[in-house]
Amino acid sequence: VPDPDFGERVVAAVKPDGTPPPEADIIAALKQRLAGYKVPKEIHFVDDLPRNVMGKVQKNELRERFSR
Repeated sequence: VPDPDFGERVVAAVKPDGTPPPEADIIAALKQRLAGYKVPKEIHFVDDLPRNVMGKVQKNELRERFSR
């Protein structure tokens, strides 16, 4: 999503199965697997991911939703 200081920042849209884990637990797990600049600064839990007719996630809709 757009960021006033860095141009863009990483956020994650997560569709959990059942009860979502704490955001801090997700970020801690990702820090072990990803480079620091790839770790999301925010986690957003969603009921569904917007998809086009081909079934691909519409990232532009997610950017609009979470850049507010």
